[in-house]
Amino acid sequence: MYTALIVLLIIVCISLIAVVLLQSGKSAGLSGAISGGAEQLFGKQKARGMDLFLHRTTVVLSVLFFLIMILLTYVG
Repeated sequence: MYTALIVLLIIVCISLIAVVLLQSGKSAGLSGAISGGAEQLFGKQKARGMDLFLHRTTVVLSVLFFLIMILLTYVG
């Protein structure tokens, strides 16, 4: 079981890295960082298409990462 969890963890880690690298950058510079947060929270433009899919995939993979790490802590 420990080996299977390690293999699953490696697959999730590589997938998480790939999904994060595939996402497009939102803004550049300090002015983009200040206005980008407000636009993300209160903006009318919501993520659609591939950006939405990548965002949801990132959330799912990160939750899987933490769950597998907790399981590895108890098993090992």
